[in-house]
Amino acid sequence: MAKKRVVIDYDKLPEDTINRIKIEYPDGYEDNLITFTNAEGRYISALPFDTEEIYYLIRMTAGEARQIVKDDEDFDSEGKLRGDFAEDIETDDTAEEEENEEYLDDNFDEAANVRDESDED
Repeated sequence: MAKKRVVIDYDKLPEDTINRIKIEYPDGYEDNLITFTNAEGRYISALPFDTEEIYYLIRMTAGEARQIVKDDEDFDSEGKLRGDFAEDIETDDTAEEEENEEYLDDNFDEAANVRDESDED
C-alpha cells in the first residue's frame, strides 16, 4: 500500500502530530523548509514530516516558522526545544494516523480541510 501524502497548514494539525514534529525538529523549523510547486504552479515552502502512514508537507514560510517557534512555550528563547519536552508528552501513532484521515488528499496537492483565504483578516 502506498504511503498517503498530504499538504496541510500547521494550525490544522492535531496536537499529537505537532508534538511529534517538535521532537523531529528540536532546533526549530526554518532551516528545514523545502520549496515545491503546487498544482496551480505556485511555489510553496513547507516543512517535511514523515510518519509510517503519511508523508506531510506542512505549509509555512520562513517568517511563519520563526513565529511559531517564538510563540511556543515548548521552545526556549534561542529557539531550541526544552530538554524535558519529550518526557512531558505521550505519542500514539495509531491515533495520530486515524485523526488525520479527514485532511488527506489523493494527489499530494492541497489538504481538503485547509483554511479558507477569505477567513484571513
